[in-house]
Amino acid sequence: MNQWFDIIKYRRWFFALSGTITVLGILAFAFFGFNLGTDFKAGSRVQMDLGQPVTTSQVRDMFAQNGFPIGPNAITLASATAGSPNNTAVVRFGERLTPAQVAKIDALEKQYFPKSQGNQTQMVDPIVATQTSHKAVYAVLLASLFIVVYVAIRFEYRFAIAAIIALLHDAFIVMSVFALLRREVDLTFVAAILTIVGYSINDTIVIFDRIRENQKLAKPRSFEELERMVNKSLWQTMTRSINTVVTVLIAALLLYLFGGQSIRTFTFALIIGLISGAYSSIFIASPIWVVWKSREFKKKPKKPVAETV
Repeated sequence: MNQWFDIIKYRRWFFALSGTITVLGILAFAFFGFNLGTDFKAGSRVQMDLGQPVTTSQVRDMFAQNGFPIGPNAITLASATAGSPNNTAVVRFGERLTPAQVAKIDALEKQYFPKSQGNQTQMVDPIVATQTSHKAVYAVLLASLFIVVYVAIRFEYRFAIAAIIALLHDAFIVMSVFALLRREVDLTFVAAILTIVGYSINDTIVIFDRIRENQKLAKPRSFEELERMVNKSLWQTMTRSINTVVTVLIAALLLYLFGGQSIRTFTFALIIGLISGAYSSIFIASPIWVVWKSREFKKKPKKPVAETV
């Protein structure tokens, strides 16, 4: 692919864009936090297939009128496929439901929504929720650690640090979007983050490998030569990067549209992460390495001018 513009030259603009997104993400966490599902928050989760179009107020009235107080954001509506009416309701409770309460919900569901296909109830203890949260964090950290070690051994430590910054960037983008949109975070979200990390590092390694090959062919002797070499490497791998992300993105979009409610969180996070991963591999990881590598090119001292007698 021809070089449309100098990516490395405009690296500060890309850094500024990512910095802006980071600030927005921090504000989202500060004001909203995560909408944690029952996998990470003790309580109960009832998913009802109501068999007809419903509204949040209809579902809320069913519970409020029968002694089930629920929070303002406890009800989430969804549809079986994108574009179809909302006929599924997910209701979260802050405590474990008793068998009598579960039976009462079953009876109320049939009474208020005769076309209902039943529900699924999930309950998590506080200890289990805490353990799950810790294991999710450990899984992401261990994956990142092994990636750093692998890239450092295969390339060099500067490539490894640049790659892990890009990975953290991708994960943070996805988390920020979920915080802003109040999307529920559950175990499938963690699975999506790990998938995104694997995809993003694969694309980054392909680019780094091309940079290493071009560096061996003609070792840069100045910062300008380094910029040209990395920019050339990025454009040499651009077609491959675009084709890969578009192919995977199409599959993720189809899964989101037709895969059903159970994997909706996973596929939505995957879509955001794929876009962010493609962006960071090209516009963040390599420019960071260039900035760090450029420190090797120190200004040569000026030769003293010979005095004339």
